[in-house]
Amino acid sequence: MSPDGRTERIAHTAASPEGENSTYVLPDRGVVVDPGPPGDASWAVLRSGLAAAGLPVERVETVVVTHWHADHAGLAPRLAAAADARLALHEADAPLVAEYATARNRRLDRDARRLREWGVPDALVSGLRDADEPSPMPDEHPVVTLTDGATVGGVEVVHAPGHTAGHVVLDAGDALFLGDAVLPTYTPNVGGTDTRLTDALATYLATLDRVRERARAADAPPVAFPGHGSSVELLDRIDAICAHHDERVRNAVAALPDRDGDGVTPWAVARSLFGEMRGIHAKMGAGEAAAHLAFAADRGLAERVGVGPDRYVRGDARSFDGVDR
Repeated sequence: MSPDGRTERIAHTAASPEGENSTYVLPDRGVVVDPGPPGDASWAVLRSGLAAAGLPVERVETVVVTHWHADHAGLAPRLAAAADARLALHEADAPLVAEYATARNRRLDRDARRLREWGVPDALVSGLRDADEPSPMPDEHPVVTLTDGATVGGVEVVHAPGHTAGHVVLDAGDALFLGDAVLPTYTPNVGGTDTRLTDALATYLATLDRVRERARAADAPPVAFPGHGSSVELLDRIDAICAHHDERVRNAVAALPDRDGDGVTPWAVARSLFGEMRGIHAKMGAGEAAAHLAFAADRGLAERVGVGPDRYVRGDARSFDGVDR
């Protein structure tokens, strides 16, 4: 529970690699944020947690999802249907839940195309696609689309893209519900978690700036509720995440050949940074490398060369003030 006594947390302990998922309940507003991963076991946890929070399923009015990933959105259609509640996502992420079946097929095609652009071998790309099983979610479900600055269930919507194109942070005044924008122990992946974004790192860093300034501008420091884990020291953690990306940009550039070479792919850089990767780790690693190389290229630290799969060499720039400058 938050210090103000009006927010309850439900922990889904058997969830994702980032750690236990967090569902947040605002009983006085009838709002549930990020109901959690799909499946009967998670549904039982959610129902029990809602009852304990004083907001049984039948009294839920609004289900808000910070982003489309199944560990956050998986139970959202089921809860909204059971409660006869509205389900809301940012307009950029809404189709991936509202039209789950068709949007999933588009995502698989897009992911495969992007992975090949990053130089991931065809065998790994095919294996990733074959292993991507559909979540137990309805093919379609009505969704209310949100935009930046909108209010839903008495909570302000702050567009916070980077981890996904339509990620949002929810501002309840004395509390910020962060989703995966800022996590306490993991650095949110950029690049691999939503292949629609072509400037994922720059987009994500702008989100961190926006969240930081919003927290600083508040009359009192807001309580920060992450999408995984129970709490996070928001400003310190943002500083740490920026330092992490600063180092990763430098390491990605250091893995590039000089300008007189043929260049290397993001996949080759990912292997240099992370070692051998299989399954979902190949997608996340390649995406991270691609995002950091694109960021470096926009600042003259790297240069795209050749045709076909993306290839990079070192750029002309000889200095770098850091990602947070």
